[in-house]
Amino acid sequence: MKYRKLGSSDLEVSEISLGSWLTYGVGVEADKAGACLDESFEQGINFIDTANVYGRGAAETFLGEALQGRQRDSYVLATKVYFPMSDTDRGLSRAQIEKQIDDSLRRLRTDYVDLYQCHRYDWDTPLEETMEALTRVVDSGKARYIGFSEWPAERIQAALDLSGVAKFVSSQPQYSLLWREPEDEVIPLCAANGISQIVWSPLGQGVLSGKYDPDRPPPPGTRATSNEMSGFMDRLLQPDVLRAVQQLKPIATEAGLTLPQFALAWILWEPNVASAIIGASRPEQVRENAAASGVVVDTQLFVRAEQILDEALAGAAA
Repeated sequence: MKYRKLGSSDLEVSEISLGSWLTYGVGVEADKAGACLDESFEQGINFIDTANVYGRGAAETFLGEALQGRQRDSYVLATKVYFPMSDTDRGLSRAQIEKQIDDSLRRLRTDYVDLYQCHRYDWDTPLEETMEALTRVVDSGKARYIGFSEWPAERIQAALDLSGVAKFVSSQPQYSLLWREPEDEVIPLCAANGISQIVWSPLGQGVLSGKYDPDRPPPPGTRATSNEMSGFMDRLLQPDVLRAVQQLKPIATEAGLTLPQFALAWILWEPNVASAIIGASRPEQVRENAAASGVVVDTQLFVRAEQILDEALAGAAA
């Protein structure tokens, strides 16, 4: 496993990190989730990402229990705040940030998180209030650093322009061969300001695993068949897109990789990326994905893959 510096922080994070959305504490039994966590550490993964809203606290509770007995400085722990935790608890107001960080720390059974992230931008709260509250979280020692997920570039810049507040060190965007929007504004802005990317959905919700046949219904139990995910994935499940993904398999083979490994290696080809977050329900998935760290791929193979998918996505959007 290779490691990269997270933005302007002093954190060194594994190129592959373990996420817990739709999995731990919710969709994956505790013993299987624990096996995935153990395998992650075995593979050198030191970066664990979660959020208070995952299972309304269930993912944090699982991790709090599962991480007991491990040296706290042996892993980097990140969580998030913004989405509703009850009918009245949501957003990035001063009161919510103060309440939610304490609740997260209690569930995680730790005195601090290494990274506290704004899960989305809160248009109902003044940015100054949010940043001042996050700064107090850092100053109090409850979080070492702060980050954000899916903020518009102009709001990132607005936060950077504020004085006397903690500075962001990370951005968590959706980014993959099937979703390259961050390249337009977010990545250049972050790269110029000491902010690294921590990528979610690097495999396009599993589409880049190649498991979806364009001529058959999605396999039972996959994310494409879940009510929560299927609408979100409609764009990625177009037959032309799925056929294009199948065309990537021989390219990945030429690189000496599986298709998921190739897709993760493409993510890590971007210098501003510090880590790609994987989801796993089985230890063998962790092992396969972790092997994408540190591989050297002929850039022409990446270019060929981009061209194939760009054409397919343009056709699907037409």
